[in-house]
Amino acid sequence: MILERDIERYLVRRTIEHGGVAYKWVSPGRVGVADRIVLLPGGVVWFVELKTATGRLSPWQKLFAAEMARLELNYIVIRSKEEVDGFIKKASGR
Repeated sequence: MILERDIERYLVRRTIEHGGVAYKWVSPGRVGVADRIVLLPGGVVWFVELKTATGRLSPWQKLFAAEMARLELNYIVIRSKEEVDGFIKKASGR
């Protein structure tokens, strides 16, 4: 089974390959924030939560996801390297 950190490393590498950056995000005093903020050329910004295939969002992570939806911001949960590839293709337009 693939580990979350392996999916995260793959996301970072694929983001860089497409000219972007994937900042690790920690927000003191605020639990549940996404693992990464992915910035791609053209002003594309995504909040990315990484999980394994069986990983579940915590209640705080669910609240964060709902807040992103309310604000109409880009948020995604990625659970595999294949999902990283699909995300990069969709988000970068290539």
